[in-house]
Amino acid sequence: MSVWRQIEAEITEQTGSAFCIESSTGQAGGDINVATRISDGGRSYFVKTNHVRYGDMFAAEAEGLREMASSHTIRVPEVIAYGQDAASCYIVMEYLDLSGRVDNVLLAEQLAAMHAVTADQYGWHIDNTIGATAQPNTPCSDWIRFWREQRLGFQLQLAARNGYGGELQTLGERLLADFPVLFNSYTPVASMLHGDLWSGNYGGLDEGVPVIFDPAFYYGDREAELAMTTLFGGFGADFYAAYNNAWPLDDGYAVRKTFYNIYHIINHTNLFGGGYHSQAISMIKQVLAEL
Repeated sequence: MSVWRQIEAEITEQTGSAFCIESSTGQAGGDINVATRISDGGRSYFVKTNHVRYGDMFAAEAEGLREMASSHTIRVPEVIAYGQDAASCYIVMEYLDLSGRVDNVLLAEQLAAMHAVTADQYGWHIDNTIGATAQPNTPCSDWIRFWREQRLGFQLQLAARNGYGGELQTLGERLLADFPVLFNSYTPVASMLHGDLWSGNYGGLDEGVPVIFDPAFYYGDREAELAMTTLFGGFGADFYAAYNNAWPLDDGYAVRKTFYNIYHIINHTNLFGGGYHSQAISMIKQVLAEL
């Protein structure tokens, strides 16, 4: 049975209504997966497929979407099924037309409401990925330790293995040692986070209803989430004003914003190389100068 026959069977089982693919159309789905819209002439679903070795990635994505959905705060795609055969893995979600405008104020308010859902520890019970990079989430009660070992330090170790030694590692070690001063008067709660929230991972339904997708889910400092929204295009001044009105940010966020984004820029160094390496070094220098 091909993976598509398996997907048809899963949809039939999960929805209780027979589903047979009549058409399939390629969709934009990022750099990692093959994305397809499938239809039986009436119902449509959004499917991502990849090599079977990425099965755990789809499983974690599905559980992250379901956990965010359980907060009843912001719309995420409903997960129908995920699985794999001998060669391929897949995740099936409801198909959403995200060509509508996004109400940035509503997005900010709903995101702040999701961040208000908290856990007792940082991390999550499932490891996942940030892009195609492994992202460990072992639960931890100490945020500084969590960020040092499972975020910044982990990316620096990957960078060293990928050939990015020298200045990046020297400065990175200094930052790992010195960054706790950023938290002398600030202890973040373990907020529910999307984890990979940039401008390519949200869209709008009719009447401006926001939808977020492609998570790298965990519980952590909401500032780390807000910081990432400023990378790769940002979300607009009205979004930030509305978020700060819903849940004001701590004064120290101005410096921590750059600090948190170093994680993502080193990840991009590991994934894509190029100018991200020098950008990471520049950002680390900037933060060290402000400590």
